[in-house]
Amino acid sequence: MKNQDSSDEIDLGQLFQLIGKGFDSLFKLILRVFVYLKRNIFILIGLAAVGFAVGYGLNQIVSKRQKTDVIVKPQLESKNYLYDVIDEIQANIDAKDSSFFESIGIEEVDFAGLEITVNRVIEEGASDRDMQYLELLQSFENTDAIADIVRAELENKSSFNHRITFYYKNEELGVQFAKKVMEYINSSTYFDEVLTISRNNARGRIEQNELLLDQVDKIITNYTNNLASRNNAVSSERIILDNQEQVNIADLFEYKNLLIRDIEIKKLELAEQTEPISIINFGKSHEVQKSFFGKNLVLIPSILIVVFLFVSFLVYLNQKSKTLIL
Repeated sequence: MKNQDSSDEIDLGQLFQLIGKGFDSLFKLILRVFVYLKRNIFILIGLAAVGFAVGYGLNQIVSKRQKTDVIVKPQLESKNYLYDVIDEIQANIDAKDSSFFESIGIEEVDFAGLEITVNRVIEEGASDRDMQYLELLQSFENTDAIADIVRAELENKSSFNHRITFYYKNEELGVQFAKKVMEYINSSTYFDEVLTISRNNARGRIEQNELLLDQVDKIITNYTNNLASRNNAVSSERIILDNQEQVNIADLFEYKNLLIRDIEIKKLELAEQTEPISIINFGKSHEVQKSFFGKNLVLIPSILIVVFLFVSFLVYLNQKSKTLIL
């Protein structure tokens, strides 16, 4: 037992010695770094000053890029078409294909810094009230009018706006380039025909719904007049049409509201579906704002200091290698 206690005390002593040596090594390392920075402080300050000067000069000489943001909304499932045509245009920019841009009406193109990208604009999801409204619509009879309303609401909640960003250096040519590209994107013959058919269908639907709405109004008016008549006291909540089954007056009012809602949706479609890619906002040209570490004033001094530290580390390794006995 005495021998075991002695061995345990020796093991703990060795452990504490190792911990102490570890702290000593860490302190010596920090001290060496401090001494190294103290010896080279003027060199590091000089490199930083030179880097700031060079970065400032480059910012004055190099022209900064401008950009224009265009917020769009694809119509009639044209989102994939939008992304494909943007990829096509960017590929021609990379290839510097002037003939392609001349074919779409762009005579002069400055390819320096020219770039086009497209991204989805993230929006908040449907609120609880919107979801309750959709569930309420689904609980009604599965008629064409209700099905179209549910479809329109789902498309409205699931469709996203997209941001097309044009990057360029020449502001005048860049803005003109953006306008011509948007005209080219909306020049699809296929989607023009689909839009024409969709708009004609919407107008026809509005006319039919207005006729039905007029008939429903007449039925409700007659029911109200009969209800107020002294000679025909009506206590039931149902009305009887000629040679038809009884109709609940509450359902009739609900059907009227659905017709009104469907007319509103179709009118919105006529207002929105004027182009395959509807332009919500064509932004103004403005300078691209880089991140702090992406600016020349910070990037160049950082590069110079990192290079100096790397060279110093190589010199240190070279000196240590000479002391080794191979």
